Amino acid sequence: MTKEITKDEVRNLFGLWNDALATGDSSIVASRYTKSPLLLPTVSDTPRTDFDGVKDYFDAFLLKQPDGKILDGHIKVGDGWASDAGVYEFTMGTTGDKVKARYTFIYAKEDGEWKIQHHHSSAMPEGNAPEPITKDEVRDLFQLWNSALAEDADAVARRYATKAVLLPTVSDIPRTDYAMIKDYFVAFLKKKPQGEILEGTVTIGHNYCQDAGIYEFTFTKTGEKVRGRYSFVYVFENNEWMISHHHSSVMPEGSNYPEEVPPGKEPVSCLMC
Repeated sequence: MTKEITKDEVRNLFGLWNDALATGDSSIVASRYTKSPLLLPTVSDTPRTDFDGVKDYFDAFLLKQPDGKILDGHIKVGDGWASDAGVYEFTMGTTGDKVKARYTFIYAKEDGEWKIQHHHSSAMPEGNAPEPITKDEVRDLFQLWNSALAEDADAVARRYATKAVLLPTVSDIPRTDYAMIKDYFVAFLKKKPQGEILEGTVTIGHNYCQDAGIYEFTFTKTGEKVRGRYSFVYVFENNEWMISHHHSSVMPEGSNYPEEVPPGKEPVSCLMC
């Protein structure tokens, strides 16, 4: 039997798929799969068995601007098929995060072209720990949240982990899911806030980090400036640092802290009133 494809050519098929990722177009990525593919994605329980299903998965994945490379792979070539399996790593262009996963590609020739017939991607079973994070990078996580404030409530809510807890400044209700967090920010964003950390302490632990201190918001709609106390706890979820806990509270001695305020003249401090 004469093999139709070499091992180097099999590895180049991964390059074609990775180049498709770089276009940011999920249709182009989906076109790298056969007409009846089977994609078992890294972060979806649903097997994808047609063009639309594959495209749907990559609609979300491509938002992170992934760029992949194979770290350890093993290629086999058969009669009309080829496989490549091992460990690959993605660098997410939106955050710079690097994420490893296990992969299996099975290629088949369809209409004269080698396509992906089967693609199985799974998280590292012994843990996909994040790259070590620095204190400056922890502080940058606040800037990602602050930038989301300039977009919309949905963008802000997506900065929180799946099981996050938000204890807001001016609501008695703990917000414990995406819908409740988004609901809070729908009202908060009406004043067009932009935040700045005035004083904070960063702590880094094992697969978590925290940032706590005092921040100040400028409401661009009115020019008003208001200070509050904050605690952010971040966890590594779905290959990205997310807010697991956010506690925001008024300044107990008045929002003009640390300036002296005459007794009885303390301002009422809140982020939304």
